This record gives sequence, structure tokens and C-alpha cells, in this order.
Amino acid sequence: MSSWVKWGAAAVLVLGLLAYVNRIEIALALVKQMMARTLSVEPTREITWSSGSDPQGRAPAERPPNIVLILADDLGWNDVTFAGGGVAGGSVPTPHIDSIAAEGVHFSNGYAANGTCAPSRAALMSGRYGTRFGFEFTPTPPAMMTVTPMISNSSGRLRDVIIYDDAESVPYEDMGMPPSEVTIAELLAEQGYYTAHIGKWHLGRTNGMGAHEQGFEDSLLMTSGLYLPEDHPDVVNSKQSFDPIDRFLWAALRFAAQFNGESAFEPPGYLTDYYTDEAVKVIEANRDRPFFLYLAHWAPHTPLQATREDYDALSHIESHRERVYGAMIRSLDRGVGQVLDALERNGLEDNTLVMFTSDNGGAHYIGLPGVNRPFRGWKISLFEGGIHVPFYAKWPARIPAGSELAAPVHHFDLYATAAAAGGASLPTDRKVDGVDLVPYVTGEAQGVPHRALFWRSGTSQTALVDGWKLNVSDPPGREWLFDMSADPTEQRDLSKEKPEKLAELRAALAAHNAEQAPPAWPARVSMAVNIDKDLTHSDSPDDEYIYWSN
Repeated sequence: MSSWVKWGAAAVLVLGLLAYVNRIEIALALVKQMMARTLSVEPTREITWSSGSDPQGRAPAERPPNIVLILADDLGWNDVTFAGGGVAGGSVPTPHIDSIAAEGVHFSNGYAANGTCAPSRAALMSGRYGTRFGFEFTPTPPAMMTVTPMISNSSGRLRDVIIYDDAESVPYEDMGMPPSEVTIAELLAEQGYYTAHIGKWHLGRTNGMGAHEQGFEDSLLMTSGLYLPEDHPDVVNSKQSFDPIDRFLWAALRFAAQFNGESAFEPPGYLTDYYTDEAVKVIEANRDRPFFLYLAHWAPHTPLQATREDYDALSHIESHRERVYGAMIRSLDRGVGQVLDALERNGLEDNTLVMFTSDNGGAHYIGLPGVNRPFRGWKISLFEGGIHVPFYAKWPARIPAGSELAAPVHHFDLYATAAAAGGASLPTDRKVDGVDLVPYVTGEAQGVPHRALFWRSGTSQTALVDGWKLNVSDPPGREWLFDMSADPTEQRDLSKEKPEKLAELRAALAAHNAEQAPPAWPARVSMAVNIDKDLTHSDSPDDEYIYWSN
């Protein structure tokens, strides 16, 4: 063999090794290039919201109530100061979010519909378990399902991501809530409400699944998820090298919005503040007629980005990551206050139903262990940290200030509550799982809204029945049974001590599953989630963990 051939073979080998060693960075660079090619973002432009007046000329108190649903993304139970928590030991107050509970009702056992975002949104918009129509898993682009497991499985963690190579491929664009579902926006529009959506949707964009095609007259859509361009002079970023999701998002996301399905454009400022400003414009433009505003914030979901002004205001927080996160919460709370102020300024406060919650709990992958305290678990789990969320409502005309309802309630109840407030009848051609919560708060309804609630995401499933909770994860083939009345933070597993109760909840979960549809698209991966450690901590063989399918 000639020396040139030998040198060539050696060069190929070296290049191959370099490519293997750097395969993750190469993959992320390819993702960045692909997103730059596929999403064209035009310069900032003003949008015009619809406006109008009440056809009957009624005063605000005589009209059906305005309805405002504010949804945070990945907000942990302990991120809000109302229940005694708050970021950085409570040093980032949330007075405006707190005021919704203080001036209305605190649902102390309010549950998200799922441990991840999109299935929760499907339940909020449809009033039903998303699994009734196959919405079991969060729609995720194929590049993310390829790159994040690659990063995770190269990180030296004890438990690899399971990849289902034989999973049937369904285009990301075709994953969503079918148009046959009747959204709360459609119900209220039939009652003469103006309907507006701002922010995240995540229920599909094609084939009639976009917000502006599902009952919203106007929709300002989060097209991609940077809060500001990474190099913007007014932004402070926090990147988590230990988090596969974070690394993917920084490569994949752009700074972009769309209005009513038109071309993408660059928002004029920090995303949370921008959504707030536009929400205030919606209220101002429609103060003379009933409206439904769905304000679906992206905050405080990663990537962690704050304005420099909010970051500078929290100089007492030593951890850069926690300080950026706290600054994001500060912006979110300020925005809630501006929406509440707009209602009051326009004489709409008394006859407006304001509902606030989060799509799921705080994430373990941001590396802030206290986000869901005192609850165990995180987003991407069905332990309380994943699904027990801030859940508040105020309606001065109907709900007494300082109310509390301790009975378990669920995201789909907000659908039924809004429908009842707006005088809309629930669909009768399908099972609607939500119930109107207002009569339970006022004492007009007896008993509890639900004796049983259920959750399912492939390998992870949960039943909550008469105060007993069963968590199932297979793999690893594990069950946990908790008496929630005595042990609300899930510390003592009673599955071995209470075999009859375990069998009862197994049967309830099986009966529920028998009513659900198969997933509309298959899970591509199952990932291990440590119940008690955030992603900055190493795994140990005796850790308790679940597997989560998506």
C-alpha cells in the first residue's frame, strides 16, 4: 500500500473519529441552519385587533361577563408567593398573581391535565381528557426527538432514553387537536363573544387546527420561542449545558410571531412584555362588548432569558440562573398586573371572570430544585410537582373574595366554568369531563366536583380516587400508592401495606383507560425522570424514578 493510500485511510479515520466526537455539535449546527432556512421572519409590524360594541348597548354590569384565561408555561407551585413560596426564598414577590386568589378563589388542589404542555392545553380548550381524542403526547419536531436523546445518552446518566425506532412516523405539522373538537372559543363565539388568543398554542397549525381556525377571531401566535434575540443588548441569557432540551432550543428557536396565520414577523420587544401589551390593547379595543381573552404566556419556559432591567432589579440573588429565572417571573407577574389594571381602568373588573393557572409544574431540567416545593416530582412526571399547579380565579360579581376550594379540580373544569359564565351550553354529542366550578365555590352545589381524576402519558399513568393516588410507571415496573389526605407530598408509599386499595385504584385506572382513544400519533421515546433530583445532580442506583413517554 502506497504512503498516499495509508495517509488517506488515516485521514478518513481521524475525520470519522472527529465527526463522532463532535456529532452533537454538528447536529445542533444542522438544526440551526435548517431553522434559518425554513422560517422566514419579517421586520416588526403593528397588528390591528378587532373592535366593536355590544349590539344591545348594555352597560358592563348588564352584559355577560368578560372572560380572561391566563396560562403560564412550566410555572412551579413554589414560584408564586401566595401560598408562602416564591423564587429565591420568596424574595421575588408575585403580588398581582397572588391578588387573583386573594380577591377570588384559591383552588388549593388544582391539577394540570398533564405533566407536559400540549395535552394540558388540549383539555383546557376542549373540556375533555385529551386522551378521549388521542391527544396523549406533546407534538414534538423530529429533529428534537433525534438530537435530545443523543445528547442525553451521551451524558453519562445511569438510565438511557429509550428510542422507539419502529414508531410510525407522523409529520409534526399533523399533530394537534382535531377541528372536530368544540373549543371554548367556539362556544363563546356562538354566544356573541369576541374571542382573542395571544401566545402559545401548541395544538396544531395546519388542517384547520390553528387558533384562528378553532374559534378565535384574532390570534397572535408564538411562532418560535426566543424571548429576545440571543445577542440583543437588553437581554440576559442563562444557558444550561447539562440540559439536552436547553441545548436543542438555543439551536432551534427564533424570535418570531404571526397574526391570524399571516407571515412571521419579529416582535417589537421582550416576549412576555409584548404579549402583555397586546392583551391590554385587546381589552381597550373591546371594552364595549363581551370578550374572551386567552393569554397563553411562554414564561417561564426555557430558554431562560430576562430583560436586563428585571435582572438588575434582583441583584440580591447570587445564582445567575436563579436570578434570570426570577426576573422572568417578575415580568410575568407585572404583566398580569397590567391586564388586571386594564380591566379596572375600563370599568370591567367586577363583571370579568379572570382565571390563572399553569400548564404543568416546574421542570427538573432548569436546575432549580425548589420550583415545586413542597411537592415531589417535576414537569414530565405525574407526581404532584408535575401536575399540582397554581390555580386561581376571581369574579367579584359572583365569587366572594378570599374563597378556597380544597376539592381536586382540573384544567378541563375551566372550560365548563367559562362556558357557564358566558351562557353557553356544553356539547351534548360527546363526553365533556369538566364541570362549572363557581357553584362549588359559592356553596350552590353540594359534594365535590370530581371523585376521580386520571392522567396518562404512555408509560406513566395516574389515578386520583377519593383522596387516594396511584402512580404507575412501566418501565421500571413500579407502582406508588399514597393517601393524599394524610400525605399530600407523596412521601410514604403504601402500595405494599394496602393491597386492597391498590387493587381498587388499578381497576379504576383500567376502567378509565378502556374509555380512551389510542394515541393519535405514537411515542418516539421514553425518558427516565428522577423524582427527587433535578438535572444538576448525578443519578444513584437507589433513586426513585419514572419513565415518561413522548
